[in-house]
Amino acid sequence: MSRRDLLRGAAAGAGAVALPSLLTACGSGPGGDGRTVTMGSNSSDPVPKKAFAEAFRAYEKQAGGGRRIKVNTVDHNTFQENINRYLQGKPDDVFMWFAGYRMQFFAKKGLLYDISDIWKGFEGFSPALKDQSTGEDGKQYLVPYYYYPWAVFHRKSVFSKYGYEAPGTLDDYIALARQMKKDKLVPIAFCDKDGWPAMGTFDYINMRTNGYEFHKSLMAGREAWTDKRVREVFDTWRRILPYCHEGANGRTWQEAATSLQKRETGMAVFGLPHPGAQFPKAEQDDLDFFPFPEINPEHGQDAVEAPIDGFLLAKKSKNLKNKKTMESAKDLLSWLATGKAEDIYLAGDPNNIAVSDRADTSTYTPIQKKAVALVSGARQISQFLDRDTRPDFSSTVMIPAIQKFISNPNDVDGLVNDIESQKKTIFASD
Repeated sequence: MSRRDLLRGAAAGAGAVALPSLLTACGSGPGGDGRTVTMGSNSSDPVPKKAFAEAFRAYEKQAGGGRRIKVNTVDHNTFQENINRYLQGKPDDVFMWFAGYRMQFFAKKGLLYDISDIWKGFEGFSPALKDQSTGEDGKQYLVPYYYYPWAVFHRKSVFSKYGYEAPGTLDDYIALARQMKKDKLVPIAFCDKDGWPAMGTFDYINMRTNGYEFHKSLMAGREAWTDKRVREVFDTWRRILPYCHEGANGRTWQEAATSLQKRETGMAVFGLPHPGAQFPKAEQDDLDFFPFPEINPEHGQDAVEAPIDGFLLAKKSKNLKNKKTMESAKDLLSWLATGKAEDIYLAGDPNNIAVSDRADTSTYTPIQKKAVALVSGARQISQFLDRDTRPDFSSTVMIPAIQKFISNPNDVDGLVNDIESQKKTIFASD
C-alpha cells in the first residue's frame, strides 16, 4: 500500500540508517543473468503483497525465455525512510515508488533511468498521467500502475442505524461529529504515529479553504507558512480536533481503520486502501465514503487527493549495466503498463483503481466505481502533501510540525513561524 511514513532523512546526508536487506539488490552480482529482474517492493501488507505476487507470476508465465522477477519486499515504513540511501547504494533493478514531485526529485538527482523510449509505445494513459510520470527535463521515468482517492470513510450500517446523512459543508461535518459524540461514538478515527495520515486532513482543509493553486504554491515553497491563509487552516483544524480520537500520535493507521471496522468510530479521513485493508471481505459492502466537505464556496469540493503509484528503474543498479537485463526490465515495465496487468493485480486488491483506460472496470465493486466517479468529477487532483513537496521538507519539518500541532493545537503562531524558518533554509538549498 501506499501512504506510509515517508523519507525520514530523505535529504542527502540525512541520518537514517538503512537496513542491509533494503540496500542490497537481489541480483546475482554485477549484470545479473540477463533474465532475472530484481524488484524492490514496499508492498509489505498482506493484500497488496499477494496481489503483486499474482501479477508477477502472470508476467513470468507469458514472458518466456526464462525471464523471472526476484522480489525484495521491505516493510513499507522502512522503505520510505531509507529510499534516498537505497537509490544511492545498491538498489534493485525496478522499484515501486510514487508519481509527481516525489519521482521528479530523484530523477533530478540522476538516480532514475529515462524510460521515454518505451513510453512511446504505451496505450491507455491520459496526458495527465504522462505529466505525472515526467521529470523536469521532459523525459518519462515512471510507469503508473494504480491510484486511490482520499475521502471521509464510514460504515453504511452505522449511518443507517443513527439516521446520519453525509455532510456537504464544514458546519454540517462538525454538527454530525457532535451528534456522533452524543451517540457514544468517537466521531473521527484519527492517527499519526506513522507521520503521514494527518497530512490528508491538512491538505483537504487547505484546498477547501484556499484552493488547489495555493496548495501547489505552498508545497513548492513559494508561499509563507506565516500567511494568514495557513493560519486559517490550522484554526479550522482546531475546531475539528475535539471530535477526533485522542492520542493520535500514538496510533497507527491500521488501529484507526480497525476502530472504524469495529463501529467504535463514525468517520475517518483516509485513502481507499486503508479502511479497505482492515475490513473483512464479508464487510466490504458496508464501507462507504463522501468527499471532504466544503469550507470556502469559492473552491467547493473541486480538488481531490488521488496519489498515483508505479514502477521505476534505478540508475545505480549494477544488473542494469547488462544490456540483456535492461531489456528484461523494460519488457517487464512495458507489460506492467497494460490494462491486463492491472486487471490481474486489482483482482487481488480491489482497494485501488486502475490508471489505464484499457483495464476492465466491469468487475469493479460499488465503492471502486464511486471512487472513479469522485476522481473523474474533480477539477484538480493533488498527489498528497509528502508527494507534492520536497521529501526533506515533508519528512524533517512537516511530520514533526503536524504531530506537534496535534499535541498542542493552541500555539499556531509558534508553529507556523517555526515551519517558515525551516522552509527558508531547505528551499534555499536548491
